[in-house]
Amino acid sequence: MAKKRSGSNPVTGRFVRHETKRATGTRRLRRYYLIVCEGEKTEPFYFEGLKRDLPPGVLQVTEIEIAGTGDNTLNLVQKARTRKKEREQQTGLPVDRLWVVFDRDAFPSQHFNKAIELCEHEGIGCAWSNEAFELWYLLHFQYFDARIDRRQYLEMLTGHLRKQIGQDFRYEKNNPDFYRLLKTYGNLEQAIAHASRLSALYEDRRDFADHTLVPKFICWSGN
Repeated sequence: MAKKRSGSNPVTGRFVRHETKRATGTRRLRRYYLIVCEGEKTEPFYFEGLKRDLPPGVLQVTEIEIAGTGDNTLNLVQKARTRKKEREQQTGLPVDRLWVVFDRDAFPSQHFNKAIELCEHEGIGCAWSNEAFELWYLLHFQYFDARIDRRQYLEMLTGHLRKQIGQDFRYEKNNPDFYRLLKTYGNLEQAIAHASRLSALYEDRRDFADHTLVPKFICWSGN
């Protein structure tokens, strides 16, 4: 059974420390983060849960917009850039940090790789997972580095949570309550450690689409 966390949230804690330090001695305290997701529900539901978990003081100085587009790879990056430009034109204020979130899925390798390279070139935060976002969920319960598909992710998530919730549980995609389930039954610190370990396996490689499992996940470190 996955060990439950105790104490403060390590992700939101790092975000709070960054925002507090950065706001000190500045005139424009309110910052704007824009997160544009490939999925219309799964990823936005997760990030909205994470956002609700931030202390009220952080949200007083930071505005976080989370948008699900239903688009993918290069199209998603272009749509994110357009959304950022439109928002800045409407408000006259800059978007301080732009992120895009997408999966490998079955998209052509060249499109997937080019989208990541484009984000790196333009300074856009890029959170990608190979093959699906549920990989991040699964890392809350176990480490593994075998090639599996999204169907197996769902089966494994169901298995882990049935041990704690009961045999009637089955993972359903687009569940708006799944952030809470991960917080209650998973282990976020363990997930971050597992993700870092996987990333280290491919640290010097640029063939992103051929990586077996490498989640690049937003850890709210203020980047």
